[in-house]
Amino acid sequence: MATAVADPAATPQSGAEPGSAPLGGAAGAPLPGPPQGAPGTKLCTHCSAPMAESQEWCLQCGAGAPGSLGPATSRWAIAGIALLALLVLAAAGAGYAALRSSPKKAPVVTKILAAAPAAPAATTTTPATTTTPTTPAAKTTLPITPVKPPKIPLSQITPKVPTKAVTPSTTTPTSKTPASTGTGTTTTPSGSQTSSSEENKPQPLLLDTDAASTYNPYNLPASEFGDPSLTIDGSTSTAWTAQVNPSTAPLMAEGVLIDLRVPQRLASVKVITATPGLTIQLYGANGASAPTSITAPEWKRLSHSTIDRKRHLKVTLKESKHAFRWLVLWISKAPQASIGTAQEPGHVSINELELFPVTS
Repeated sequence: MATAVADPAATPQSGAEPGSAPLGGAAGAPLPGPPQGAPGTKLCTHCSAPMAESQEWCLQCGAGAPGSLGPATSRWAIAGIALLALLVLAAAGAGYAALRSSPKKAPVVTKILAAAPAAPAATTTTPATTTTPTTPAAKTTLPITPVKPPKIPLSQITPKVPTKAVTPSTTTPTSKTPASTGTGTTTTPSGSQTSSSEENKPQPLLLDTDAASTYNPYNLPASEFGDPSLTIDGSTSTAWTAQVNPSTAPLMAEGVLIDLRVPQRLASVKVITATPGLTIQLYGANGASAPTSITAPEWKRLSHSTIDRKRHLKVTLKESKHAFRWLVLWISKAPQASIGTAQEPGHVSINELELFPVTS
């Protein structure tokens, strides 16, 4: 730094000729500048005034000597710590103020709540003072008012309510009793007429469960037939079935045989089938066993050959004067709709047979 201060005086001005005097003064005279100290002396960084080695402040401008206040980093650290301490103190003060202020609000709320019941107390007291002067007027009114209400309801409820309630209730059963009696009287004969008409209707014979069997005089395979007992089980949803042979269709030669156990006179037979269009015929016979062939002379024709085009067909029998033990429903032809193929043969069915005896 001493070199930088001394150099300007020794350096000639640019553009001056050699040997000429410098500007602003006599030739060879130095320019005025800051005071120069001896070599090795400490100078002020602000005004370049000489300072003693132990001097920390400049006596000319008051600037501090380098290093008198410590390093810059330590100054910033001290300032940061001081700022942090201030923040901590401020936060602590705010927390303390909050804690001090919160309990103060609680008593305010309790005081308001405590004041609330005081208002109704004053209100209840007000009518008491009001009623005090009107006590004589109220005394005259009170006995009249309660006396009238009890008398009115008692007189109205006692005579009217029970009388009205009893009168309709007694009248209602009385009126219903003859009406129901008359209705029952009319219903009874009508019911008796219905039951008597049902009794007058001819009833089918009650047969044993094993009274029905498959009549198979030509010994066709048993696998081609169903259960014959289903024709007399009383249910039209079940049926005996017989397979239609595609090679001989629509011709058939089988039927259902009924064993009555003892000879009986039959008036008619009702046939129920799920395959209408069957050609059927009824035969009757007697003896210990049924004839083995449909062409045997022991069989008596009881009906003509009939095409049953209905699901329910009632056939009237010709030989009603003669009694028979054996009855056969013979099927000679299947309907066209029941003819299947060799791979899937068709079937005919008899769902129910009902035998009606002669009543007279």
